[in-house]
Amino acid sequence: MTADAIPARTRLIPALARGFIGRCPHCGQGRIFGRFLKVRPECDVCGLELHHHRADDLPPYVVIFIVAHIVGYLILETESAYDVPLWVEMGVWPVFTLLFALVLLQPVKGAVVGLQYALGMHGFATLPRSRPAPGPEETHLAAAAAGARDRHSS
Repeated sequence: MTADAIPARTRLIPALARGFIGRCPHCGQGRIFGRFLKVRPECDVCGLELHHHRADDLPPYVVIFIVAHIVGYLILETESAYDVPLWVEMGVWPVFTLLFALVLLQPVKGAVVGLQYALGMHGFATLPRSRPAPGPEETHLAAAAAGARDRHSS
């Protein structure tokens, strides 16, 4: 295996950003989530094992921290600058808080998985082996199989 074929670990900020947008922290191509908060067992592009992540309670705590500061500031500014009826505030702020928290939960969990990957935590110490590029015989076999399918379909 050449030095170019050995995969390098992604640095912290790119791994966090890739996780935040729901992509594999290693390659940036595969998707992390199979469902809303269910992390896939492995990346379907590079093969990075994701099943051993331990995000646990950190994403909800981070979301609570972010949402509470933003919503608290907005409530304070609204109360200081405008005379809004209490029934409007009691209807708007809880709904806004809930929606904002739900929107942030998946990206923050992806960033936590990216953080664990970048720091080599919880089984992320080993990187996936690079998949070799197809050789001439593999390419020839694939072309022959495609040609056989074309002959059978007509």
